[in-house]
Amino acid sequence: MKVKGLLAASLLLTAGAVSAQECETTIDSTDSMQFGKKEMSVPKSCDEFTVTLTHSGKMDKSVMGHNWVLTKPDDAQAVATDGMTAGMEENYLKPDDERVIAATKIIGGGEQTSVTFSVDELAGMDEYTFFCSFPGHMSMMKGTLTVK
Repeated sequence: MKVKGLLAASLLLTAGAVSAQECETTIDSTDSMQFGKKEMSVPKSCDEFTVTLTHSGKMDKSVMGHNWVLTKPDDAQAVATDGMTAGMEENYLKPDDERVIAATKIIGGGEQTSVTFSVDELAGMDEYTFFCSFPGHMSMMKGTLTVK
């Protein structure tokens, strides 16, 4: 009986670990203005989702900085355009921009940052756009986040 109880507890812990892993992802960025992924998916079963952004390049954030920003597809270009005037100190995002669902800070080569957001905020749509809001980067650094 004790063996069965331990096995059941072990399976529950393992299932929990797998669920946690499904509710997070890592995406890399480079000195070549590229994200390592063009697509990401978020399981509807997650309460929260964490995106960790890494920068495998060597350039400083003032020259080749990157962030990860999530918006509805129709809002992406306007958010990026408005962010240009906000400047580096605001991570190239207009302060308190309600169109931004989630965003990391700007990082440079060798750095990483994360953002965690509520999956409930993704209700109502199946696809969202992620991009880098550093001026000029969105044209090459964007992708689709799908809720499944």
